[in-house]
Amino acid sequence: MLTIEIDQELDGRFIAEVPALPGVMAYGTTRDEAVAKVEALALRTLADRLEHGEPTPDLPQIFTAA
Repeated sequence: MLTIEIDQELDGRFIAEVPALPGVMAYGTTRDEAVAKVEALALRTLADRLEHGEPTPDLPQIFTAA
C-alpha cells in the first residue's frame, strides 16, 4: 500500500505526494482533487516501471490517504 501525504499551501492549494515514488506529487484546488491527481500520476508511474521491468511496490492495495 502506498501512502499519500497531503498538505495545504499558504495560497490555499493542496499538494499531495506519494513519498515512496520520488517526484510523484500534484496540486489541486481541493484536497480531493489533489488526491485524485496524485493517484493518477502514481498509476502512470507504476505502469511505466512495469513496462520497463523496474521494481514496483506490492500492487494488491496501492493507496491509503494519510
